[in-house]
Amino acid sequence: METTAANPTTVATLVGMPVLDEGGKEWGRVQELAVEVGKDSTRVSGLLVTRREGGRTHGWMVPVESLWAPVVADKTLRTMSEPGDVPSLSDSLLLERDLLDQQIIDVDGRKVVRVNDVNLLWTSDGDGGGTALVIEEVEIGLRGAIRRLLKGLPVNTVEGIARKIPSRVIPWSCVDVIDRDPARRVRLKIGQDRLAKLHPSDIAEILEDLAPAEREAVFTSLPEETAAETLEEIEPKLQKELLQRMDSERAADIIEEMDPGAAADLLGELSDEESEAILEEMEPEERHEVEELLEFSAASAAGRMTTEFVTVPRTGTVADAVEALRAFEGDPDTITEIYLFDEQARLDGVVMLPRLLLATPETELASLSEGHNVSCGTHARDREVAELFDKYNLRSLPVVNAQRHVVGVIHAEQVIAQLREA
Repeated sequence: METTAANPTTVATLVGMPVLDEGGKEWGRVQELAVEVGKDSTRVSGLLVTRREGGRTHGWMVPVESLWAPVVADKTLRTMSEPGDVPSLSDSLLLERDLLDQQIIDVDGRKVVRVNDVNLLWTSDGDGGGTALVIEEVEIGLRGAIRRLLKGLPVNTVEGIARKIPSRVIPWSCVDVIDRDPARRVRLKIGQDRLAKLHPSDIAEILEDLAPAEREAVFTSLPEETAAETLEEIEPKLQKELLQRMDSERAADIIEEMDPGAAADLLGELSDEESEAILEEMEPEERHEVEELLEFSAASAAGRMTTEFVTVPRTGTVADAVEALRAFEGDPDTITEIYLFDEQARLDGVVMLPRLLLATPETELASLSEGHNVSCGTHARDREVAELFDKYNLRSLPVVNAQRHVVGVIHAEQVIAQLREA
């Protein structure tokens, strides 16, 4: 199909425009633009036209292919055939009702934006096969808002003002329907590969800005690992809300991907019944780790720590430490040092990763250990932990039990989060 561009237009300028037949009789004014999503989500299929007469509102559907293109600029639309009855619109997207003022996600801008208008383009078949109204872009900038604010003035006047304002748009190909029933919502269509490139904190910020329906729909679409990383960045109130809206099995799959300490903190915010339902769906090993942490106060070192860390015998070599790192199943980004233990499995040294990388494989780990070991007990309070980080400029702090066995590690970001909560 050969297309030829005619007059560009928008939803804001079309709504309210009179529709006339070939003889000049007015059928009414445009109330809505319908898109049959299942058939072709890139084109407007028909215009819903209404007229008030005798105290009653009459409505018709005007197929786009029956319209003359281009639009008679600034004044009217004309149809070559008689409008038909309004069909069921249950499977249609209505652009004015379902899209304008709705929130969508600007992935490139890493933020939630509001739809102010929709840019459309009249096209025609080169062989005279009829008119088409193609959806080009979603207007998220001030230009669309100005068009709607000045609605009622002559179209040419409004466009003259609007064109002076920079356009901010998102291609329609990037917009998808989330939930058409009961609340019609839209969002950017985000492939998993593209979504994975966003930092979890960016995704968390986007989710926090969304309305509940959109938030749940977007979060549900995330892969489990991405969902887990994102959940750790979301404020506690919304964490709880998102988990409570999920079934226990899905929630358990996400919790299993989280840092055990963060998972325990989150489950601790739920009711005993909700927490137990999720724990029952978790794998035995992950469940055991989280249940152990749930026994501790959230304001203690044990309540703040993660149980994911790397330990190696003090008598080992750099090659042994590298193998331990390769076997580590937690988040490698959290590892800044490895811990050495003696014959009784007590903490007996710390080796920073840079020293490990610069040493030869046969180098003994004991020779790379820091000159002093800083640790805290499981019941150390938040203030004590923060003071240790400040005094020794730590990246992480091992937590030891009464036998000086390492049972967990507190990272700097956890201390920062604790200080922000205070």
